Amino acid sequence: QVQLVESGGGLVQTGGSLRLSCAASGRTSTTYTTGWFRQAPGKEREFVAAIRWSGGITYYADSVKGRFTISRDNAKNTVYLQMNSLKPEDTAVYYCAAVSSPTPAPLVRVGVRYDYWGQGTQVTVSS
Repeated sequence: QVQLVESGGGLVQTGGSLRLSCAASGRTSTTYTTGWFRQAPGKEREFVAAIRWSGGITYYADSVKGRFTISRDNAKNTVYLQMNSLKPEDTAVYYCAAVSSPTPAPLVRVGVRYDYWGQGTQVTVSS
């Protein structure tokens, strides 16, 4: 089992920045890819970004490319999501998720592929 705990959410003005953290514990050696997803009220969950633990390959949704950066600290078993130039449409609950098997690149954006999920952290961007 892998446990994921997100932190770093909050309220920020348009154009501001936040950094989310996702700390993993448990059988982290079985984790291949960690991703961030978000869900706004009344909307479906959507992919934000993902990173492979081996090699550090990153993936981004078009809506956040150039504004968000995903990174990892292997020693701390922690994945970060640096969010810059935030917009009101970025307002959502952000979830960290991990998959415990090799995942083809097209599928890292698919939430059902992920085996473990955190409890979520609220990000609110005011206009």
